Amino acid sequence: MKKLVAVAGACALGLATTLLGAGSASAADTGTVYVVHGIPGLPVDVYVDGARALDDFAPLTVAGPLELPSGAHKIVIVAAADADASKPLLSADATVPAGGNVSLVAHLDADGKPTVTPFVNDVSAVAAGQARLVVRHTAAAPAVDVRAGGKVVLPGVTNPQQGALVVPAGTVSADVALAGTDTVAIGPADLKLAEGTATFVHAVGSAADKTLGLVSFTVTGLHSSPAGVPAGNGPADSPWSMIVLITMVAAGGLLVTVGGRRLVTSTSTN
Repeated sequence: MKKLVAVAGACALGLATTLLGAGSASAADTGTVYVVHGIPGLPVDVYVDGARALDDFAPLTVAGPLELPSGAHKIVIVAAADADASKPLLSADATVPAGGNVSLVAHLDADGKPTVTPFVNDVSAVAAGQARLVVRHTAAAPAVDVRAGGKVVLPGVTNPQQGALVVPAGTVSADVALAGTDTVAIGPADLKLAEGTATFVHAVGSAADKTLGLVSFTVTGLHSSPAGVPAGNGPADSPWSMIVLITMVAAGGLLVTVGGRRLVTSTSTN
């Protein structure tokens, strides 16, 4: 599988083919989905509606954008070495809204347990010369401050929340520090934010295991002019949501269910 560390490309054609089938669906019948693998050291296979869609999906990579038929889909995640989907590590029943743009992120929760969190991807237009930066806390770590150029721009972000801001296009030196301190947990990293784009950055891994890192992808074509409207996405102000039923199989066969989780939306700073 083509690895997509940092910025994702269209590496999951197998998943799109599996879900779309032989026919082509119109944008009104599909939703755009990105799948983010943020659990270190755990290559997985991803099954969609009973068919293996992602084979040996490597940690710290992104699959997408995937144009999936709107409606319900059964997603099962297993260890890559497993021959079938009979021993799921995580599973999710996801209803994809027509015209929506969402991310499904496999990551560690604040206590270090594997989980899945769905997020809304804000792909609304940005003004000329601007870019959108979205940072998501999906790591086994305490609250953090996101800093750009040494200044706190998103304070006190906790797992699994996200924050967003619109900034002038260009290169931003960013890092992640423990909330209220100058102790850097991740970075610094230079983020190249092109005009008319949205970059989604995920803090992943575990502070205790010293595996913290960043995984990101970029959506282009968000210019405010009509020519910049991204294909396959609905109106900028549409309240897209995806209901996800997450079933986690813990050690010893304990089944834990979290039902009716809605997508996490951003706290925006302009």
